[in-house]
Amino acid sequence: MPPAGEKPPSRLLIISTVSFYIVAAIAMILANKWVLNNTATPLFFLFAQLVIAVILLFVTDLFGLIRVQSKFDLAICKGLVPMVALNVLGLSCNNYTLKYVDASFYQVARGLVLPFTVALSAIMLKTSPSNQILISCAIVTSGFFLGILIDNPSSITGSSPIGIFFGLVSSVTTAMHAVVIKRSFAVVQGNAIDLAWYSNMLSACALIPLILLAGEAPDVLDLFNAMIGAESNVGLRTLSTFLWGSVITGVVGFLICVAGFLSIKVTSPITHMISSAVRGVFQSLFSMWLLGDIIATGRASSITMILIGSIYYTWVKHLESKEQEVRGAYTRAPTEEALESGLLKPNGSVGGSRNKDEVMMTAVHGRSSDSVFEKRG
Repeated sequence: MPPAGEKPPSRLLIISTVSFYIVAAIAMILANKWVLNNTATPLFFLFAQLVIAVILLFVTDLFGLIRVQSKFDLAICKGLVPMVALNVLGLSCNNYTLKYVDASFYQVARGLVLPFTVALSAIMLKTSPSNQILISCAIVTSGFFLGILIDNPSSITGSSPIGIFFGLVSSVTTAMHAVVIKRSFAVVQGNAIDLAWYSNMLSACALIPLILLAGEAPDVLDLFNAMIGAESNVGLRTLSTFLWGSVITGVVGFLICVAGFLSIKVTSPITHMISSAVRGVFQSLFSMWLLGDIIATGRASSITMILIGSIYYTWVKHLESKEQEVRGAYTRAPTEEALESGLLKPNGSVGGSRNKDEVMMTAVHGRSSDSVFEKRG
């Protein structure tokens, strides 16, 4: 919402911003799924996305939009080891989740981000969440279990047990990331651009041995063989999909950042959540149309319950934030990108001001995600 004294945004600007956000978010998740359906190298795909994020950082620096750190400080690198380790684990699990489940089931597989975040916040802050918050978490949790129990993996290939496992791990790392990244900001003296630079570069470097350990080296070599014309037309098509997908997801990631930044400026938390729900519906429909997903009753019911619980949580936090307005801050749902970018504190509160560096931290995080500033699920 705009600060007091500022002219409220026009209805056209709000509609355009929300529409931009929805389109960019859907494009991101479908582009990732498109590539992961056609490649046996999910970790190398992630590596390419991180490299593209670094390149885009340099491009924005070239045009004078930001100032990029041009050298490594070994002390800073050591201080960021916990964040980089968690970042690599979380990003890898995101890609593996999307590889092993349908795009329409992705938000179900990662549906426990909200309960895990609330639980972690309670542990870290040694406070008990309100009954309304617990009810919202119970609704989300019920939706998750409804999806994995009724959406039978044996009958619908898009909800495999291994995909659900990676989704759970990814949800836990998302909740933990809020704490780790907040401490990491202290290592770089609060400079979000430096944190983005180091995290992307170090994460890309850390992925290289993991790519080898995961056995992706032969498939990566096949991609390069296709590039020099030593492979069949099938190999060339796979390479083309990989390259275009990497570029698209890198660029769309920046667009999502812009959409998220505009959205938090011109809309309310409730509008965020409603637009996320609309995005979830359209994502499921596009998954059916473009990717051939099967959305049975169990999956549809699960998605609906997770969205209802998330919206209810946002509404409750919105009401609670009204009591904090005298302190000049409001509280927002613990969204994945906000948590991981460090814009959101572990207790779910957000400062009243955001600078360009904070916003860019979200843009260059290299995240294979389906939306920005939304509750996952």
